[in-house]
Amino acid sequence: MLILVGPSASGKTEIANILINKYGMKKMVTYTTRDMRPGEVNGISYHFITKNEFLKKKNNNEFIEDAFYNGNYYGTLKKDISNDKVVILEPNGVNVFYEKMGSDVAIVFLKASPKIRKMRMIDRGDDLSTIEVRLHDDEILFQEKNLSHIDKIFISEEKSVYDMALEIYNYYHNFKKNLVEEKIM
Repeated sequence: MLILVGPSASGKTEIANILINKYGMKKMVTYTTRDMRPGEVNGISYHFITKNEFLKKKNNNEFIEDAFYNGNYYGTLKKDISNDKVVILEPNGVNVFYEKMGSDVAIVFLKASPKIRKMRMIDRGDDLSTIEVRLHDDEILFQEKNLSHIDKIFISEEKSVYDMALEIYNYYHNFKKNLVEEKIM
């Protein structure tokens, strides 16, 4: 499984969409209690559920990882895990995945400067009052030291999202190939 991690507006969602639409990867559709953004579709963007529904799944131990981020719950169901999928997680979720799955997951950290991320958030219509809060909170949460393991770091403002997606796809393809070879030996 390919895990993308990075602060708000670092390019995770756009890159994941290209990996899915152009390179045939499948999206790990995670669960969230946050409201849908314009253009999002329930069951495709996320499984949008109520807080009570989320907590019921959590109490039933259905999630491999879950997190509370920006005032909302997020979680990934155990039964949905497979090698042909890409998932976007925050650092705590990444750490849980790595703890439980080790080298079976490739962790790609996407970085972009706060200035670029702010411009991207404004361009996508994020509320101005929350942008500064998210930038501040992300500077703390998305420090490399908060991740127990990173396989590769990409600077998402240096190339187009299409070039970045191709580079990440090639990296993951080689990662999977090496993983299979290691297991054979």
